[in-house]
Amino acid sequence: MAATRYGILVYDDVEVLDAFGPFEVFSVAARLSAGSPRGSAGAVLVSAYPDRSIVTARGGLRVCTDVSIATAPEFDVLLVPGGVTKVAETDPDLRAWIAARSSTPVAARSSTPVVARSTTPIIASVCTGAFLLAVAGVLTDHRVTTHWDDLAELARRFPELTVLDGPRWVHDRGIYTSAGISAGIDLALHLVSLVDDDLALRVARQMDYRG
Repeated sequence: MAATRYGILVYDDVEVLDAFGPFEVFSVAARLSAGSPRGSAGAVLVSAYPDRSIVTARGGLRVCTDVSIATAPEFDVLLVPGGVTKVAETDPDLRAWIAARSSTPVAARSSTPVVARSTTPIIASVCTGAFLLAVAGVLTDHRVTTHWDDLAELARRFPELTVLDGPRWVHDRGIYTSAGISAGIDLALHLVSLVDDDLALRVARQMDYRG
């Protein structure tokens, strides 16, 4: 059994902790499970832009990504963080890539062909990343959650969704959504626990996290 491969999508105005809370979980898991076939391969940062590797997160943090949506390898888990998603939601190439990774048909036409190599077994979002999954057609009539301040907006824009207030994260048919910002750490630890529960406990202890 190969180590779990995690991909984290990043785009301009992505929320820093949405992306890098889970990144820390996955990277610590990789370090603690080094040499173990049931461990983590760490996380790959995926630029939302086919021709740009530098992404500017909220607060001005500049992030150098590993690959782009045009060159990303296969993942076992794809995590879509939140942030200010308004511009990202309008990008047809990005919507097509997210949908292709989940084998979801996309109505909008993409100017740049982006072909998924295989279906990603687990798709996850943190905070307002749920909006990106919804506009890509990955979330349809699912049970979901998001940041408490965006629950009403998510329900208004996508009335077919059942939007839940309260859970740190929600799972429905292979898709995970989490509440806001720090809740992404809880979700990431759970995703690690799906492969190795003891490893997830060790990661939380190493991170001194008691969420």
